[in-house]
Amino acid sequence: MASGAAQAPKYRRVLLKLSGEALLGPSGFGIDQDTVSTIARQVSRVRDLHVEVAIVIGGGNIFRGNSAGGIDRTQADYMGMLATVINALALQDALEKIGVPTRVQSAIAMAQIAEPYIRRRAVRHLEKGRVIILAAGTGNPYFTTDTAAALRGVELSADVILKATKVDGIYSADPHKDASAERYASLSYLDVLNRGLTVMDNTAITMCMDNNLPIIVFDLMQEGNIEKVVQGDEIGTLVYGR
Repeated sequence: MASGAAQAPKYRRVLLKLSGEALLGPSGFGIDQDTVSTIARQVSRVRDLHVEVAIVIGGGNIFRGNSAGGIDRTQADYMGMLATVINALALQDALEKIGVPTRVQSAIAMAQIAEPYIRRRAVRHLEKGRVIILAAGTGNPYFTTDTAAALRGVELSADVILKATKVDGIYSADPHKDASAERYASLSYLDVLNRGLTVMDNTAITMCMDNNLPIIVFDLMQEGNIEKVVQGDEIGTLVYGR
C-alpha cells in the first residue's frame, strides 16, 4: 500500500448501535451537543470510506422505560421509544450540519418528523450513500434497542454490528470496579450467553447467533475508533460463531 493511502474498509455495510448514554455530556442528563458533533464527525469519516452506515440509537439519557417506577411497563417502554426519536433528530441535525445526507426512520409512525421504517426504503437510502438513523426500537414494548439493533442488522444484511460503549471491550467483570478484570479479544455467542456477560441482552445475542451476525464491542469515547473498527483494526472485543 502506498504511503499515506487510506486503508480499505473491511466491512461494506455496518449497523452502529449507540446507547442514549453515549450522547450525555458532563451534566449527566440530556444531550451534549459537543458529544453529538464528535460522533457525527466519526460517522462522516466512515461514510467517506464508502461504507454504508445504519444507526440504532437508544434513549436512556432522557428516559429509560424499564426502570420507570410507578408507570405501567408498556406505557413506560413507549415513552422510552419516543426518547430515542429525540436523540435521532439531534444526531441527524449534527450530521446534516457537516454535509452528511441523513434519513430518520421510526418504527412508530410520526410522518411530520420521520419516515416510517420500511426495509426496502432503508436499503435504498444506504445504497445511495445516506446514513439512516433507526428510531423507536422495534416499535414494541418489552424489546430493548439492543434487540432492535440485532433485528435491523439482520433485516438490512449488515456485515457487522458495532456496539459502541464507554469501555474498550468486554471484560470478565466491571473494569471500573475490579482492577483484575480480564478483557477478552474475542468470544463466541455461547460464551457470552453462558457466562452472563453484559454485552447485549440475550434476545439480541441469540438473534445474532442464529443469523451469524458478528458483534464488535469497542470504546466510542476514543475518537477515531469507529473508523478503525470498520477498517479491520483489532480493537475491542469480537463476538462471533465458532
